[in-house]
Amino acid sequence: MPKTIFFSVGEPSGDQHAGRLIQAIRNTDPSIQIRGFGGQSMKDAGCSVDLDLTQHAVVGLLEVLPKLRQFFAFADQAEEVFQTGDVDAVVLVDFPGFNWHIAKRAKRYGIPVYYYCPPQLWAWGGWRTRKMKRTVDHVLAVLPIEETYFGGAGIPSTYVGHPFFDAVEHTQLDSRVVNRLQAIEQTGAPLVAVLPGSRDHEVHRNWPMMLESIRRLHAKHPTAKFMVASYRDRQCLWCRDQMAAADAELPIEFFVQRTSEVIEVARCAMMVSGSVSLELMARRTPATVVYRVGRFLYTVGRLLVKTKSLTLPNLMSDRAIFPEMVSVGSEEPAIEFLTASIDAMIGDEFYYQSILRQLDKLRAVHARSGASKRAAQWICESLGSRRSTKVTTPPKSLDHTPIRRAA
Repeated sequence: MPKTIFFSVGEPSGDQHAGRLIQAIRNTDPSIQIRGFGGQSMKDAGCSVDLDLTQHAVVGLLEVLPKLRQFFAFADQAEEVFQTGDVDAVVLVDFPGFNWHIAKRAKRYGIPVYYYCPPQLWAWGGWRTRKMKRTVDHVLAVLPIEETYFGGAGIPSTYVGHPFFDAVEHTQLDSRVVNRLQAIEQTGAPLVAVLPGSRDHEVHRNWPMMLESIRRLHAKHPTAKFMVASYRDRQCLWCRDQMAAADAELPIEFFVQRTSEVIEVARCAMMVSGSVSLELMARRTPATVVYRVGRFLYTVGRLLVKTKSLTLPNLMSDRAIFPEMVSVGSEEPAIEFLTASIDAMIGDEFYYQSILRQLDKLRAVHARSGASKRAAQWICESLGSRRSTKVTTPPKSLDHTPIRRAA
């Protein structure tokens, strides 16, 4: 009888990672049925999406509270599926606040739970490790530190690599966009990528600072071009609406769903903290990172966050390759930080080349494609070996294929 996997995915980036994993699972074993909560990328990969959870992505307690009743209703909807006895495994992707409830409900019915792209408990929320140990059978770690951390906490873990590197390796770039932007670059105009975030609230908090930084940078570097990459049309329109009449002369171009193309051709980038930093690393694009938060969240974060950096390439390295800043209160310090960082990346060639050298060293060690294939292989072998008990021994023979991309 065909096996069925239930996915629960709530973030736009997680939807893309899950879509690639689902496609890899279907390539490995076409008989496996896949359904669950997710978004368009999962649907395109052949998943039967019961609920587009990516439309409800939230971050932080203040955003979660108004939607608590709705999220519990979503969890109950998943439990109704588990009650049928037709689900053989549950795969969670990030989105821990909600996915804890999915895992708990799955365990009530003896369904094995695998966490792909697990929450970064090693950086914050270490007290939740016990909860994870009770409800998750195996972690498919996307960072080396995760395998060490979760394994040390008694949670079986296998490092498969980060799916962002699969995106870099396999995403077909729009050649018309790339060629046009490269032609601009060849005139000597520095191209600066501007990445205000994938969630609406991130864009609303960070774009005004980025826009002011662009104004100041334009005064210093009048030939520089700024490429704003938005995840959704509504975010792009909102960013445009924030521009004053005097901004009409700014050399800004807006893009939707063309983040990879923009990163590929950019000399450098200003960005909101997030996993897209791994794509910047893989595509050899230096970046400066900012993240604006409220005072309450900042105060709580200082108590919970145990790492010195919020940027993944910095965490994977022994030094801060990407300059970064958390913005609280007045926007002015963050605007000055963004402006000074991009100014240095445009105007100081020695500094710029030093970042590229550090990125190349990091890419050689960590930028390996094949995460989706390795995770799919693990899941399919686990399903094949499962009887009436949960999986306790991870499948072996996971190949590791490095990204082959010209510097």
